[in-house]
Amino acid sequence: MSIAIALDGPAGAGKSSIAKRAAKALDYIYIDTGALYRTIGLAASRRGVEPVPSAAVDEMLAQISVDLTFNEKGEQIVLLDGEDVSGLIRTPEASMMASKISAIPSVRAYLLDLQRGMAKTHNVIMDGRDIGTVVLPDAQVKIFLTASPEARAGRRYKELIEKGMDVKYEDILQDVITRDYNDSHRETAPLKPAEGCVMVDTTELDFEQSVEKIISVIKENI
Repeated sequence: MSIAIALDGPAGAGKSSIAKRAAKALDYIYIDTGALYRTIGLAASRRGVEPVPSAAVDEMLAQISVDLTFNEKGEQIVLLDGEDVSGLIRTPEASMMASKISAIPSVRAYLLDLQRGMAKTHNVIMDGRDIGTVVLPDAQVKIFLTASPEARAGRRYKELIEKGMDVKYEDILQDVITRDYNDSHRETAPLKPAEGCVMVDTTELDFEQSVEKIISVIKENI
């Protein structure tokens, strides 16, 4: 029987990088569900489709192909119609589009089977906004990872600056606050801690400490 770890939390909490490192240490598969929503958001942007419930969104979903694969290092590769878009979806614009597109019920339904299917066949750490509440409600371990908006914005700012992007901390902080509101107030699968989850606040923890904390929580609860 496969083991599923659900890791939820707000934007910029470090879920992806922490889950990726923890999965490698535990020899699990890491699944970044946020990348899937970003990919659908990218598809909508390319086609000029507004990220609101509509026949246009449903038509787009029927036409596109979104898949996950892994390279020889076990790193996740996201494919849109066969194109590797892993790098194209890591921008502030893609993040905001993902927040809007993820509120659409048909989009969430489109990705649900893909996410659950991978958890049935692999030991996984899956991160997102509603993994423990909706996608994997029977996960053996549920974790809600968070940090203050200021800490999350600061980490994101540093990451983007190191990539050579021209960004402002104030803009990123506002994006974080806006996305927190959107994600927690959306009608479909709002962001909230799952029942029985372990709360982990990393505001005062560095990356390595955060990874160690998550691994310890997983080992203690399996």
